[in-house]
Amino acid sequence: MTDSTLPLFVQKMLRPEFYPHPVTEPIGFVQTHISYVFLTGDYAYKAKKPMNFGFLDYSTLEKRQHFCAEEVRMNQRGAPGLYLEVLPIAQTGENFVLGGAGEVVEYVVKMRQFPETSLLSSLFEKGQLSEDLLVELAKAIAAFHKTCPSNDYIRSFGEVAQVRQAFDENYQQTEGYVGGPQTQQQFDETKAYTDQFFGDRADLFTSRIQNNWIRECHGDLHLGNICQWQNQLMLFDCIEFNEPFRFVDVMYDIAYIVMDLEVRNRPDLSAVFINTYIEQTGDWEGLQVLPIYVDRQTYVRAKVTSFMLNDPGVPEAEKQKGSEKAALYYRLAWEYAQPKTGKIFLTCGLSGSGKSTTARQLARQTGGIYIRSDAVRKHLGGVPLDQRGEEPLFSPEMTQKTYDRLLSLGLLLAGQGYTVILDAKYDRRTLREEAIAQAAAAQIPLKIVHCEAPLEVLRDRFFSAPAILPTLRQISWHSNL
Repeated sequence: MTDSTLPLFVQKMLRPEFYPHPVTEPIGFVQTHISYVFLTGDYAYKAKKPMNFGFLDYSTLEKRQHFCAEEVRMNQRGAPGLYLEVLPIAQTGENFVLGGAGEVVEYVVKMRQFPETSLLSSLFEKGQLSEDLLVELAKAIAAFHKTCPSNDYIRSFGEVAQVRQAFDENYQQTEGYVGGPQTQQQFDETKAYTDQFFGDRADLFTSRIQNNWIRECHGDLHLGNICQWQNQLMLFDCIEFNEPFRFVDVMYDIAYIVMDLEVRNRPDLSAVFINTYIEQTGDWEGLQVLPIYVDRQTYVRAKVTSFMLNDPGVPEAEKQKGSEKAALYYRLAWEYAQPKTGKIFLTCGLSGSGKSTTARQLARQTGGIYIRSDAVRKHLGGVPLDQRGEEPLFSPEMTQKTYDRLLSLGLLLAGQGYTVILDAKYDRRTLREEAIAQAAAAQIPLKIVHCEAPLEVLRDRFFSAPAILPTLRQISWHSNL
């Protein structure tokens, strides 16, 4: 039986005879705090609710038509072929017609319907979100961000006043949930963390603008908005209704996926994703702003879930689940705001001794940032990661620049609370001593991981024989505190 509290056009869209094409019965129906979604088999239709949350305004029919058109236009970037058209719903008497003549009472976005099992969130729940797929996803998002436009207007949204406006709105809009899904302590300390970050790190936001990392991004890039369908990763349901949510730092975009993996207690997968993405872009400095954006996205998830608690159309059982989910996200946002202590792992050993394998394993186990000297060298030389490069790339001067950059990044990120794994030969004592001295001066703990392998294994690897797992022979601990 159709819920009589739903708008009349929604009740009509839940009936198979409403559609001018074959449908799968019963019609699937999903509602969020801002939309109604109808699943008919081959096609899905989305209608926007007449809501005004301040950051989102669908309050008039004209605005809903405009944002439907924007949704189709903008999602062609990350999900080509998935979004088809905007159709009116016309009413004549008591009849409602999709795309027909009469008084237009609503607009819907028509999309191709894909199986829910293809969502990355569903793949995760089934244990099928593999490291290989996350590597592919990170590369796809890095390529997507490379094509995202930027200009002076878009970059202006990276200014501190613009960025923190959304944070401040989040706190204002969730004060009413203190004592419910979140505690007063969580609210106060999470807000204090972001206030201090904005107050102390204005220069960091300026550098993000100057280095062109503020772009027209996706804006809501979590695992539930990505699917693997027809052998392609689709980044769908981007933010069309709010420029400040879309004109953002690229770190803002990937923060959603980091949040999704960490809230599911998989920091190992989060590390794989982050390290692949950062290596593709060379934007290691961006990791300085990533924590505040992960904190924000987690808080937004709590806020959006909280909004359902005030929606009279949501059943009480769903509200109870929503309250528990919101409480989880409020707590995680608060936990992410707590101070962290960083450290550095530094690998050394002959080529083929297993440094990279060991470094990657350390990154998985610690959730750390893995930085390869080879990737740093190629970014410095302007050489694509999948190419070897010419002789000048391996000159003594370039080697010294590579190690200088490697150590500089390690110190910078460890100083921000990250565990950093520097994957390089570090075969010269002077290089190791310099790293130890600078870490000591910065009061950052440093571990040296020395990898060895039998001579025959080194020889086989040198001649590209099948790899054998390394033997970790020595870990030296330099406690500088």
